[in-house]
Amino acid sequence: MAAAPKIRVILADDHPVVRDGLAAIVNQQADMQVVAEAGDGEEAIALFDQHLPDVMVLDLRMPKRDGVSVVQSVLEKHPKARLLIMTTFDGDEDIFRSLSQGAKGYLLKDAPRSEILSAIRAVSEDRPYTSSSVAAKALQRMAKPSLTQREMSVLQEIAQGRSNKDIARRLNITEGTAKTHVKSILTKLDAISRTEAVAVAHKRGLIHL
Repeated sequence: MAAAPKIRVILADDHPVVRDGLAAIVNQQADMQVVAEAGDGEEAIALFDQHLPDVMVLDLRMPKRDGVSVVQSVLEKHPKARLLIMTTFDGDEDIFRSLSQGAKGYLLKDAPRSEILSAIRAVSEDRPYTSSSVAAKALQRMAKPSLTQREMSVLQEIAQGRSNKDIARRLNITEGTAKTHVKSILTKLDAISRTEAVAVAHKRGLIHL
């Protein structure tokens, strides 16, 4: 009787030590093998096209293209691609964006080895996988009001420490409009100051300082 085909895995992470550790865990399994490793987002996309793996495990923060951008690009060309985010970032916006763009799973790097392997197997069978803590954060995020694109632009300016006057000049809006956007951002982020808004936004993964 022929052996069942192995789950073919690509690992995409800009830290070689992380890739080496993951590759060792995966390649020890009788039902899995690593077929390629990528050190940045563009390489991850190219290697997916080349190998068409059963699962790609990818980090959120990588040079050239971040994880969400890789998810979007791969799924545009390969709608049935099975992608598993594995990262140290657990901000609810990061989780929400990844899953809403079509990633099959989201896992934190401190997950036990058994959970990492379970996640890869689940995703390879086209079953979604998130740990209970990640799922809870995704649900929390869905209950929160979203910032508009303009508010996101203003938030980036706030994070740079700019005044309403500077924000207005840089975004080509009136100072009154800038002030209105800032007030809306504070309300949506449940923050009482600009500093707290930046801290909350960073923790949630809305901005990356």
